[in-house]
Amino acid sequence: MSADTVRTEVFDQKREQRGWYFYDWACSVYSTSVLTVFLGPYLTSVAKSAADTDGFVHPLGVPVRAGSFFAYSVSLSVIVAVLVMPLVGAAADRTGRKKPLLGAAAYTGAAATTGMFFLDGDRYLLGGVLLVVANAAQSVATMLYNSYLPQIAPPEDRDAVSSRGWAFGYAAGSLVLIVNLVLYMGHDSFGVSETTAVRICLATAGLWWGVFTLVPLSRLRDRGAGGTGRTTAPGLRQLAATVRDMRRHRLTLAFLLAYLIYNDGIQTVISQASVYGSEELGLGQSTLIGAVLLVQVLAVAGALGMGRLARTYGTKRTILGSLVAWTVTLGAGYFLPAGAPVWFFVLASGIGLVLGGSQALSRSLFSHLIPPGKEAEYFSAYEMSDRGMSWLGPLLFGITYQLTGSYRDAIISLVAFFVIGFALLARVPVRQAVLDAGNPVPERI
Repeated sequence: MSADTVRTEVFDQKREQRGWYFYDWACSVYSTSVLTVFLGPYLTSVAKSAADTDGFVHPLGVPVRAGSFFAYSVSLSVIVAVLVMPLVGAAADRTGRKKPLLGAAAYTGAAATTGMFFLDGDRYLLGGVLLVVANAAQSVATMLYNSYLPQIAPPEDRDAVSSRGWAFGYAAGSLVLIVNLVLYMGHDSFGVSETTAVRICLATAGLWWGVFTLVPLSRLRDRGAGGTGRTTAPGLRQLAATVRDMRRHRLTLAFLLAYLIYNDGIQTVISQASVYGSEELGLGQSTLIGAVLLVQVLAVAGALGMGRLARTYGTKRTILGSLVAWTVTLGAGYFLPAGAPVWFFVLASGIGLVLGGSQALSRSLFSHLIPPGKEAEYFSAYEMSDRGMSWLGPLLFGITYQLTGSYRDAIISLVAFFVIGFALLARVPVRQAVLDAGNPVPERI
């Protein structure tokens, strides 16, 4: 192979990596502005305005405490995603056409998010439906996006590439949150009401998602089909087939189980933190936006910093250290005094420093454990617990609040996910898992 050919291949790979980063730039604004900051408190307030005198709404005749409606909607979105992701993932591997599927999922989610502009009054059911569609679509799109990682980066570069992707996402989240904060706090000077300002922030996240998705769609390349050629089955049957295939790679399945548990805790903290801050601690929306902005800024540094730590101490050890930090942070959160924004900012700082790195390194580590040619199919299982789409954590949070009426009890219940996840991950011999999957073992993992 000539030197010119090598240089061309390296240039093409770097160009594709930069395009890949931009999908995180596109969709992370949804995760930040919609899921983490605005939609939880706003949809809860809409549900409360539609509630009966006992504080319950009745979707499809089922009594649901208004304060739990958002958490239950997040859980339902994952059930929908579980039915769709394995089917799409297997189809992507079988046909080799990931990019059209990525575009379809991304624009479905962007359209649903843009439609949240019409969420006002007592339209809590509209909000629930749009949330379910947007979350499920984001799960499918992110699964396809993640599955490109083993194809665009060699093993020794994946921690760095994955961390840069997360850093891009958090940088975009920070930028848009600053604009959101200006609009929300100065809504009177812009001639709009507070609720209209929130609805504008929700809708513009969808527009941002749609516009910047054009970049990865223009740069990512479809490879040839890498799967076995078998016909894909309906959602749950395809998921069962994927899990049966994973049973031949028991250590990959063991890592995935650990990840599904601890990441369920991470995503539930992300999606419910604003509700906890507003309902339990009595903090205003501007304080919550400022805290999430702090998380975004520190998460950029945290993702890049933990990527460097992984090169020194290994990816697995670095992830385990982050889980200890998550446990300590949640324990501190339980004791936060109400009406004390300074301590909430301290808590947000702790979350920001470990958030990006724990997610980026988990994605990178899993990419080493996938048999070649089955990236999208395996990432469909991985994605079930990613980016605020987990169902068990929000369900536990919602049930705990419904039974106790205390958001403090609900938030501390999530410690179990980090403790169990740590114990399971510590038992996985990752070097052997990489070898068993048929992949080269990096020097540090």
